[in-house]
Amino acid sequence: MTVYYTKEHEWLRVEGDVAVVGITAHAANELGELVFAEARDPGTTVEQGDSVAVVESVKAASDIYAPVTGDVLAFNDALGDDAALVNRDPEGEGWIVRMTVADASQLEGLMDHATYTALVG
Repeated sequence: MTVYYTKEHEWLRVEGDVAVVGITAHAANELGELVFAEARDPGTTVEQGDSVAVVESVKAASDIYAPVTGDVLAFNDALGDDAALVNRDPEGEGWIVRMTVADASQLEGLMDHATYTALVG
């Protein structure tokens, strides 16, 4: 499975024709403990760069942006009861949304792990 990153600190993991999207460990650490998360309704079409979800921490609220254009398929319901799951496992069980990838060529504009790691130092 290939993982891509955005400069806004989202990650996207491609699983077949579905993308799993969340925030990076760096973003989770910067936000602090999350207390709330919600996403756009399943079936909603989002363009690359549109807000696809919102997370709130004790420090701030932050939009989560769609790394690619596609349709929202699902929200991670586990976050409704325990948004801090994102802090504990941001690039695993703390995923935020699953969505389709309408235009796979948009993946070429995202970063790989080494490039993202260099960005955040």
